Amino acid sequence: MENLRRQALALLLTPSPDAKAEGTRALDPLAALDTDEVLVEPAGIPGRPPKPELMPHTALKHRSVGTLEGRAGLLHALAHIEFNAINLALDIVWRFAGMPADFYRQWLLVAREEALHFQLLRDHLLALGFRYGDFPAHNALWEMAEKTKGDLLARVALVPRTLEARGLDASPAVKAKLVGAGDLKAGAIIDIILRDEIGHVATGNHWYRWLCDQRCLAPVATYSQLAAQYGAPRMKGPFNLDARRAAGFTEEELASYRG
Repeated sequence: MENLRRQALALLLTPSPDAKAEGTRALDPLAALDTDEVLVEPAGIPGRPPKPELMPHTALKHRSVGTLEGRAGLLHALAHIEFNAINLALDIVWRFAGMPADFYRQWLLVAREEALHFQLLRDHLLALGFRYGDFPAHNALWEMAEKTKGDLLARVALVPRTLEARGLDASPAVKAKLVGAGDLKAGAIIDIILRDEIGHVATGNHWYRWLCDQRCLAPVATYSQLAAQYGAPRMKGPFNLDARRAAGFTEEELASYRG
């Protein structure tokens, strides 16, 4: 069987969301792994379908979840985040050589869970009469991946620990909106996603601190430098402090966000 990192790259290049999600969930994290092979970046990263149309987040319309279309629009936005999250986890596996084997296996597990999240949201959208691609979406998650593709420390600092961690903060309000609109199924899906995303952010925290130790860097000060260097969005509440603590953020880090 082909090396797992090459499999991850092949799936990253796959344009079909359904095929990407299904193939990612079928990955065996215990299969053969070459941690040191340096792979050349091909054209076409990431593979994505013609729709959704991508536009700046400021151009996106926000509809009331009290309407079917508004609820579907919110679920579509979540599905798009999860589709991007599959790509992000696959990208970190193939792109960065020379890390311990556990690094790649853990991120492949993350990719598989992101694929499940996408499938859950896609299927619920279908049950409501909509498809992934029916609404426009923004590309902020992948834009940060592009900015940080030359530095693994920046990648783990600013994608899982920053952009994806914002999902921990947003989950309670998103669930409340959906359940308040009568969509209990969507609320249950949000619970699954929050449970798993705590683990994904914890994986980012673990490897961020591991890399800081390897480079003799202070994690909190280094984070501030990286956030400024790469233009990460400013931290603003409300914060889901329980979820962030469960994901491994320290009290020093949480105080720095509030300060």
